[in-house]
Amino acid sequence: MAVSVTSEDVSVILKRLDHELSRRDNYVAKRQRVIDSLRNRVERLPISVQERLESELLLGENYSGFNADSAIYHYSHGLNAAREIHADSMATLFQLRRATLLPLAGFIQEALSSYQSVDTVGMPIALRCVYHDAGRQMYSYMASFCVSHPAEYERFTYLALESQAKLIPLLGDNTLRYKLNQGEYYFLRGEYSRAKAILTDLLDNLDEDDNMFARASHFLSGIALARNERNEYIYYLALSAISDIKSATLEVSSLQELGQILFNFKDISRSHRYLSVALRNAVECRAPLRILQSAESLPIIESAHAAELEGSRHRIYVIIALMALLLAGLVATLTLLRRKMISMNMLSDRLEEANCVKDVYINQFLNLCSIYMDRLNQFSKTVNRKIAAGKVDDLYNITKSGKFIEEQSKEFYKVFDDAFLHIYPTFVDDVNALLRPEEQIELHEGEKLNTDLRILAFMRLGIEESSRIAQLLNYSVYTIYTYRNRLKNRAIVRETFETDMMNIKSIS
Repeated sequence: MAVSVTSEDVSVILKRLDHELSRRDNYVAKRQRVIDSLRNRVERLPISVQERLESELLLGENYSGFNADSAIYHYSHGLNAAREIHADSMATLFQLRRATLLPLAGFIQEALSSYQSVDTVGMPIALRCVYHDAGRQMYSYMASFCVSHPAEYERFTYLALESQAKLIPLLGDNTLRYKLNQGEYYFLRGEYSRAKAILTDLLDNLDEDDNMFARASHFLSGIALARNERNEYIYYLALSAISDIKSATLEVSSLQELGQILFNFKDISRSHRYLSVALRNAVECRAPLRILQSAESLPIIESAHAAELEGSRHRIYVIIALMALLLAGLVATLTLLRRKMISMNMLSDRLEEANCVKDVYINQFLNLCSIYMDRLNQFSKTVNRKIAAGKVDDLYNITKSGKFIEEQSKEFYKVFDDAFLHIYPTFVDDVNALLRPEEQIELHEGEKLNTDLRILAFMRLGIEESSRIAQLLNYSVYTIYTYRNRLKNRAIVRETFETDMMNIKSIS
């Protein structure tokens, strides 16, 4: 067993205790099955009187620390049966066992009378051991009951110590019971170093589910408390409580004491849980003494536990509010991202459409170039033939009439109109929206654009110089200037007409 205990050791042992508490009902059920098996033997099987007495004694021992009322009942029943057959030693044994437990049920005077009426003259050593051990336990219970009455507490503590002093010499040297009582005796006398040496050595030789293990651990916690060793105090109390749980001992003080000390150390949740289980144990054990001890501190801890739960609820509300805010922020972010994605998709679609228009426009441009190259090639051949044939006058007439240029211009207009309206399909309506109702442009049947609209189309494409527009449309600069000025005069807002026209959007 470790000499010193760290905070980590305390944390580990408390977790072990929590785990064993979760299995409490399993241990209790296991002990109940053993008791039920013994009761069936007594009630159903044909056994001798002596066997019945032994069974009653065994039932009383199994009920001790588990159900005080049932233990007292079986000891009382065995006492009456032993007296009927004049089995004096057995009667004395039952009487002492019964007197030991009577204080737990609150019958202090009856326990004293019963114990003090036992005749010890000529009593065998084995029975004398039982007598003094019963006195030690009985007076200890009475001292616990009288904690608030110092005089009575001191008297019963002295009687318990005196009984133990008489018991120790009767026990076999170096037996486990001898070491336990010797360690307890030194502890009660304040000889802590000697007590601790004996008790720590004893723990190494006991099973954890042995009641002597629980008692030894509890004495070691008392030594630690006297020395103001907080970690060891809690550690040994927890070890004692674990032993009580594993042996299904319901008449306990370690768990109750541990719950009270953890309350002082602000471990409210554990304190409340331990005291609640201790009170439940006391009620199931039918031990009013333990019920009173557990109930005294439980209201205060219940109040603190309720306050802690209320604080936890407030924290939960705050967390829920924060989570709601985070969720709202997340929803807003996702909504924004969704809008961004939609916008990106729309932009992607527009870019794809623009690429298609660009392809069409390039295709038409290449087609126009091909036509002009073909026409230029044909015109070149015609010139060569005319010159070779000496028909210069015919060549002169062709060029002078302007018919050739007119034909080429019509072809150019057709290709240009188609390409431009692919990019600006609502251009005509958009221009008319800038003109006064009575001045709006009306196209003839079959027309896509007219001269006014083509001038504006070139301007929308960034060709603003009248001289360049004149070259493209095969007009004079003055003519283009006149067209532009006339269009401004037809506008709703003359001053900003050309700027407004430049804001006409392409495919969206």
